[in-house]
Amino acid sequence: MKHPTVAHIDLDALAANLRTVRTLLARGARTPSIIAVVKANAYGHGAARVGRALEAAGAAMLACADLEEGIVLRESGVRRPILVFGALGVSRLDGVFTHDLTPTISTPWAGRALQREAAARGVRVICHLKVDTGMNRLGLRADNLRRTVPEIAAQANLDIGAVYTHFAAADDPDDPSFGEQRRRFERALDELAALGVRPRARHAANSAALLRDERVWYDAVRPGLLLYGVVPAPLASTLALRPAMTLTSRLVAVKGVRPGEGVGYGLTWRRDEPRTLGVVPAGYADGLDRRLAGRGWVLLRGRRAPIVGAVSMDMLTVDVTGMDVRPGDEVVLLGEQDGQIIDAREMAATIGTIPYEILARIGTRIERTYDE
Repeated sequence: MKHPTVAHIDLDALAANLRTVRTLLARGARTPSIIAVVKANAYGHGAARVGRALEAAGAAMLACADLEEGIVLRESGVRRPILVFGALGVSRLDGVFTHDLTPTISTPWAGRALQREAAARGVRVICHLKVDTGMNRLGLRADNLRRTVPEIAAQANLDIGAVYTHFAAADDPDDPSFGEQRRRFERALDELAALGVRPRARHAANSAALLRDERVWYDAVRPGLLLYGVVPAPLASTLALRPAMTLTSRLVAVKGVRPGEGVGYGLTWRRDEPRTLGVVPAGYADGLDRRLAGRGWVLLRGRRAPIVGAVSMDMLTVDVTGMDVRPGDEVVLLGEQDGQIIDAREMAATIGTIPYEILARIGTRIERTYDE
């Protein structure tokens, strides 16, 4: 028997979302290409199928977190260029060459290591250079390029095809760092040109930055969350996006509890009157946060049913008092049922996190099914 909790992925929705983003970009002075971000198993949607779908829909490039993710994409049949965001120091570099991946140079060490491996194979490898404009994670510091870049630029086997940066607070309209990072990046581009680095492309905008400021579209943009049909909170948009994932399960039991009886681990939920509970075989091992207890909802028979008691490893309970339900009924955890909707933004707001985490945490034991 299959696990009753299933993630249904609408590949047509993914393609439609990419087309919607492209239509928005076409309004600009120049239309940037789209680097579709499929890291973290395509935000929980399944990188292999999603990668091929976004490639077929016209993404110019895909992007992932590390070499291992890139290899999965290649072995699934993706043929477009694949950008690897992550640091090269934590992986063997063989995959760059055996699977034709585009690595990021974010440290002088990475440049030296990549040059050494490329020279040993007698090839020239296309790479992207990352500039740290203030996020203070990976990247060559924007205020130190004259010390770090000349060595990288002099390497005969490295072809710096693009330069990029990443915004720390693109989703916060009140944070002034966004504008400052943009200005630092543009100064860095000028400085790189003076050092002889003239890349064929520049990119900086994730989903939030893409929505926020046309000036950071440059030659390419890197949408992630938008492609999956979710607008980064707290930003708003009129884009006609369709959530690509619906997460469903089934009731496996319906039972009554007497007045004063507790429910779940810790017996934290009690009522003074009799209640009827439904048991759903989905828990934190499937990626559902424990903080949903007493805060979150599911959809049953087109109505909202509150999650009560603790969310445990393999199951949760919902209050179905007064509802005509029975074992086998479909339970919607994320998605739409009879006009009612629970989406990733709502679930994230309920527990004080971000939609990215809601999607990326969907567990590996949950089967992904695909509608095309």
